[in-house]
Amino acid sequence: MQTQLAPEYQNTADGQAAEAILRKCVHCGFCTATCPTYQLLGDELDGPRGRIYLMKQVLEGETPTRATQMHLDRCLTCRNCETTCPSGVDYGHLLDIGRKLVDAKVERPATEKALRWALKEGIPSPLFGPAMAVGQLVRPLLPASLKAKVPPKQDAGRWPTRAHARKVLILAGCAQPAMAPNINSATARVLDAAGIQTLVAPKAGCCGAVKFHLNDQDGGRAEMRANIDAWWPHVESGGVEAIVMNASGCGVTVKEYGHILQDDPAYAAKARRISDLTRDLSELLPGIVEALQSHNPALQAHIRTQAPTLALHPPCTLQHGQKLKGGIEHHLGALGFDIRTAMNEAHLCCGSAGTYSVLNPALATQLRDRKLGHLGELQREVVVSANIGCITHLQSGTTTPVRHWVEVLDTALASAGR
Repeated sequence: MQTQLAPEYQNTADGQAAEAILRKCVHCGFCTATCPTYQLLGDELDGPRGRIYLMKQVLEGETPTRATQMHLDRCLTCRNCETTCPSGVDYGHLLDIGRKLVDAKVERPATEKALRWALKEGIPSPLFGPAMAVGQLVRPLLPASLKAKVPPKQDAGRWPTRAHARKVLILAGCAQPAMAPNINSATARVLDAAGIQTLVAPKAGCCGAVKFHLNDQDGGRAEMRANIDAWWPHVESGGVEAIVMNASGCGVTVKEYGHILQDDPAYAAKARRISDLTRDLSELLPGIVEALQSHNPALQAHIRTQAPTLALHPPCTLQHGQKLKGGIEHHLGALGFDIRTAMNEAHLCCGSAGTYSVLNPALATQLRDRKLGHLGELQREVVVSANIGCITHLQSGTTTPVRHWVEVLDTALASAGR
């Protein structure tokens, strides 16, 4: 797609990056067929190709409007379109640029600005945990819309204390410790059973995605640099073999630190190293399965007879953002779990998408109910996923338990005597 950059964007990093991405687009429209918002709304401008045209117009000098901003806001950033695209259009990075340029020229309503500020400052804040605790305390009194965002209080369980020669870092995250603390401790217990020690760098915090995708890109980069500083002593000493992410939304962001900080002379090399070391927890499953089966040859038979049947929702940030498909169901299946993905639209977003379900609740609810309908056809006892946002969002629409897959594996190990 040929683009004539307006003078204000010529010789700028954003302009040049956007032009390079736009040149790959061949207008084929394959992306439209797999876009969740296009499926719901049927508007070309609410699909990737239409949004690309809108961003192209802005880059060529047309003045964006509130409608332009709205169409870009409606994008889930699920990156399904990137999986579908035959030309390798880097739509996610283009959208980050487009939103930044449009927001610089289009004023948002005061209430919208206030909500976005509260989300980007509140979720990564140390006060998020205490605020969530208060919400859980009064949860029965909350209106349905708020109750959906406040999961019941959860016991984190014990953190393993054994030392192992093999060590990994884990990002605890900003929302997950307050909303579902058992996910992190279950991860540590499963890794411990496989002979791997899990370390947490105390000064590591939010991965930076919340602020970055709410167009506080400088704030997001600051959080990324803080995490790099927190992890670097472990990395530099060679004491850890990987930085493990059990929330795929965080994982896709940390894997892009190298790209996002490529123009920062003080952090570019470190960021690339951090991204290279980052692994989604599912990427460790081959070794985990081998170690568990070696330690307990009867584990597979125990799981086949005792574990619940599972329906898997693979998060967009895992299957499209990180390009990791099929690993969870394959390796858990090898351990004896009866696990399946939906027969229809397993590739589509559930509607959570970070803060999307708060900012676009109507669309998010439609996508959630559509996803739960397909998962419900499997008639499974438990729904599993790999991202705290997806888990919370799906649970708000069903009485079927929704858990992280590592929690289910942890429970199976406990019942089998590890």
